[in-house]
Amino acid sequence: MSERSKIAPDTRGQLIGTVEIKKIGNSSGIILSKDVMARMNVSVGDTLYATLTPDGGVRLTPHDPDFEKAMEVARRGMKRYHNALAELAK
Repeated sequence: MSERSKIAPDTRGQLIGTVEIKKIGNSSGIILSKDVMARMNVSVGDTLYATLTPDGGVRLTPHDPDFEKAMEVARRGMKRYHNALAELAK
């Protein structure tokens, strides 16, 4: 483990690794270590979603936040209309 990886976690969350920004053609990209990719359960070619946190940071997640919002609405609807959906399923 390198010295950079031994940084103590901050008060907002646990530090699991560092990323490096590299020039890739006319764009920039971040390099994730194998350890970070394993913790996030992602592999090469997967999509990560960047969202802003309330404290001004950025959160990278493999889960689509729009899909999560839509699923929450669907769960509420399924709970509210459980009887009707059960009848329709017959």
